[in-house]
Parts: sequence; structure tokens; C-alpha cells
Amino acid sequence: MRTLLLGIAGLLCSAMAMSQDDNQSSTMDVYGFAMLDMGYQSKQNDPDWFDVVRPTKLPSFKDEFGADENWFSGVRQSRLGVKTSTPTGLGDLKTIFEFELFGTGVDAGQTTFRLRHAYGELGHFGAGQTWSPFMDIDVFPNSIEYWGPNGMVFFRNVQLRWMPIQGDTRLTFALERPGASADQGNYSDRIELQNISPHFPYPDVSGEFRLGRDWGYVEIAGIVRYIEWEDRLADQFNLSGDEVGWGVNLSSNLKLGNSTLRLQAVYGEGIQNYMNDAPADVGIRNNFSNPTRPIVGEVLPVLGIVAFIDINWNDHMSTSLGYSMVDIDNSDGQADDAFKHGDYALVNLLFTPVKNFMWGPEVQYGRRENFRDGFTSDDLRVQFSFKYSFSRTFGGG
Repeated sequence: MRTLLLGIAGLLCSAMAMSQDDNQSSTMDVYGFAMLDMGYQSKQNDPDWFDVVRPTKLPSFKDEFGADENWFSGVRQSRLGVKTSTPTGLGDLKTIFEFELFGTGVDAGQTTFRLRHAYGELGHFGAGQTWSPFMDIDVFPNSIEYWGPNGMVFFRNVQLRWMPIQGDTRLTFALERPGASADQGNYSDRIELQNISPHFPYPDVSGEFRLGRDWGYVEIAGIVRYIEWEDRLADQFNLSGDEVGWGVNLSSNLKLGNSTLRLQAVYGEGIQNYMNDAPADVGIRNNFSNPTRPIVGEVLPVLGIVAFIDINWNDHMSTSLGYSMVDIDNSDGQADDAFKHGDYALVNLLFTPVKNFMWGPEVQYGRRENFRDGFTSDDLRVQFSFKYSFSRTFGGG
């Protein structure tokens, strides 16, 4: 923590120094916001995800997370970032370093520092952590619920990218950090599976092409990934294996007067960790006819849909309304209560009475459906948020 705070202080000092730099063409933007989220939850979900709507985190059996009805509040969306741009003989050198307070992973449920972007680009090449080319951030609606549509491709990944075409129409390719998760299903307690280790000898390969026009854009993106696992237990079974994951993502923004229609449809196999809210990439399939390989792993097919409309009623008032869903084609070795299908929907009315201040209410809904046992759970929330933004540019003309 001390190191991170010292780094932030150093960035701010650099920004102040840049304002006096003789190189007036270089710029540094310091930006961010402080944000309060609070509201009422009618049902229940995993307490580590108390302030977001994630269908995968809803109960998989009755009262899994205790009593219904909860009041939640937090400042975890608050954010700070720094962007720079410096002209060079090879084109503009651009960087971004950005973090927020929303803990995930081992920090799930905590208000703590979380890196969002650490990325730079020069000319047609970029490197670091930022949005995967397989995703389209412009599909995200103007909502205050943090996590967003569950059927959206949403992943900030470490990558090396090449951008031969830039601008409103663009073409991008990337080598991304590999990784995947597995659901051991009905066999998760077997000792034979405790020594299975993932192995990723190759990067994920992704790409996108966007055609931009006055009416909006259309985009197609794709990804191919190699997923391998090794059985390190010396016994009568050989449970090692590998699979190829792949996905195709079609997305668009359409300008309709004072409104924007945001659409996406994605389908693939073994791409769940690129999705905004989906479970494991690999599931167990029964293979009892083979005594040395009675079970095998297989990539799970997934379908994601996003359809939202953002309406600007005037300069000070807006609404976002829409629906999203994820559907998994489960394998026969997964447990009966494994996640099968999730729905997500919301509607809001947001106000911006003055520049850099936004507030408003939002009604949110999530629903989960299990694989085979017929159990479903849902959640209805009302959230209020207050967002105070800031930005300052140093350098330039």
C-alpha cells in the first residue's frame, strides 16, 4: 500500500512539473471520481458481491446466503487515473495508468486498490494491460450498477497488440495472456483430480475489425486459445488433456436521434473467462468406456446477448434501459446445481444538474437457473448513486 501511495504522489508531482515543461506539446491528464452506491436488495446473493448484480453469484439452493432483504452501500467504484500523450518521430506516445477501489479475486468484497489499466502505445503498437480486442467497451450502457451486463464480453488483459488501421474504422490484433478455469463437477472431491495442473504454452490470439460511420459502427471480433491440463498423479488413470477454445463477437452502436442502441451477440467454446459474468471454461464429460480415462475435460459452449438503449432526454437527464443474458451448454459431468442460464436487466433515470456531478436511481434485476435440478433464484434491487468527477490537464498549448 505504501509503495502504491508513493507512486501516486510521484505521478502527481510529475504532472505539476509537466505544467512548467518547455515541451508544450506533451500533455498529462489526471482524472477520476468519487462515487457512493447505496440501495435495497429484496433477495440475497454471495456477500462478497453485495453491491453488484451477478446471476452467477445468486443462490444455487434455497437460502444459500441467509436471509432475504439487505441494505448495501459503498464507495468501491471510486477511481483515479493518469493519461499522457507525447509527440515523437514515430507517432504519439500514449500511456494510461488507472485503478479503482473494487476488490476482486482474493480481495472480493473489499474496498481496496485494484489495477484497471497499465498500458502504453506508440504508433501502431501497444503493450500492457487494457481492454482485450475481443471485447467492445462501447456496448456498456450508461448505468450505475458496477458489474454490467452479464452477456457482455468484458476483460482487461495483459497483451501485445498491433493496430495497422486506427481511427473510427480500425483493425487490431493481439497476443494475450492465457488462462482458464475448470469445473470438476460431480468429481470435485476425488483425489485423482487434486493433482491436475493447468498448462498454457501459447498466448491467446485475438482480433477485431470495426467499421465506423456517421450512424454508428459495426464490429466483429474473434479469439482462439489453447487450453491444456496435466495429470501429475502417478496412478492407473491418465487424465491429461487439451482443448481449443474459440469465440466470435458481433457488436454495434446505432445512433437514433437523441438515443444510442447498444447491441452485442457472442458465441464460442471455452471463452467464459472473457465474459462479464460466466462460470468455468472447461467442464467434465463422462467417458466410462475408457478405463484409463473415465472422465475427460471439454470446453463449454456459451452464448451471450446484450441489448440496451441509452436515451438523452436533455442535457441534464438520461435513461438507460435494457436486457442481457448468458446461456451455458453444460457437460454431463457437471453437478445438478451448476450454473446454466442467467438474466440481467435494468432501467434508470440519471441527473446531471451541473458539470461533473451525477446522481440518480436505478432498478436492477438478476435471475439464475441451475443445470439439472430445476432450481432458480432471482434478485430485485433499487440503487442510488452519487458521482463527483474531476479532471485536470497539464502541458499542451
